Amino acid sequence: MTALTWRFDNSYARLPGAFYTRQGPTPVEAPVMVMFNQGLADALGLVPPGGIDDRSPELAALFAGNRLPDGAEPLAQAYAGHQFGGFTMLGDGRAIVLGEHLTPDGHRVDIQFKGSGPTPYSRMGDGRAALGPMLREYLISEAMHGLGIPTTRSLAVVATGEPVYREEVLAGACALCGVDRRHGIFGHLPPRVVGGGEHRALDLAAGQMLAERGEIIGRAPGHLHARRLAGDQLDHVADLVGPKASAGGEDEAIFARRRVGEGEAGRGFALPLV
Repeated sequence: MTALTWRFDNSYARLPGAFYTRQGPTPVEAPVMVMFNQGLADALGLVPPGGIDDRSPELAALFAGNRLPDGAEPLAQAYAGHQFGGFTMLGDGRAIVLGEHLTPDGHRVDIQFKGSGPTPYSRMGDGRAALGPMLREYLISEAMHGLGIPTTRSLAVVATGEPVYREEVLAGACALCGVDRRHGIFGHLPPRVVGGGEHRALDLAAGQMLAERGEIIGRAPGHLHARRLAGDQLDHVADLVGPKASAGGEDEAIFARRRVGEGEAGRGFALPLV
């Protein structure tokens, strides 16, 4: 098998550790390729001139997480939110970001495992996925892409050879997804960033999001309205978190509004990348 051509530049892994936990996928027993997205692999510049054997055990092992490509820095993203009236630590419970791949046309694409085993954020879950839902996600995302709707797309679906226990016993699977540009959950930050006074970490996160997405937002129709909406959401999140998250005598809500509002970028688009 000719190796895939990965070009990793993992900017998220260079952020402070408050934003993620370094975590590799859990190896599976008997990975077998079920679906391989040749079109997406070509578009991402992963397929070398000599081509690849998409049925090779080596490729199945890579897409299942049993082996990692050079340059990968796997991690589980940390974020936070309100559940049952309380601000709590959350994160990727069954997803692991392999790294950020640079395509031949210069786009930055997150490469992410789904169903690759437990992480510190799994909250007693097994971190696994069943084959049926992974195939359904593959088919629906390709249909959306064909209709011109921006979406995450799956590079591959691999059967793991292991059972997954839900309401019934199901066949396990792992999917490797490509996510165009920086993906994120808007307005959510780890509590130790929001409430721990890690102002430098917040600045770095904001700068990365703006650098990687500002150009796209600036070209999008109605982007000024989108910025206003983002600013309103930022204010709302800051109001929720701020009263409980003061550090060093400075209210984090005030800090977040002031920091994000500085510069040409305007409000919003700073908190959302974790």
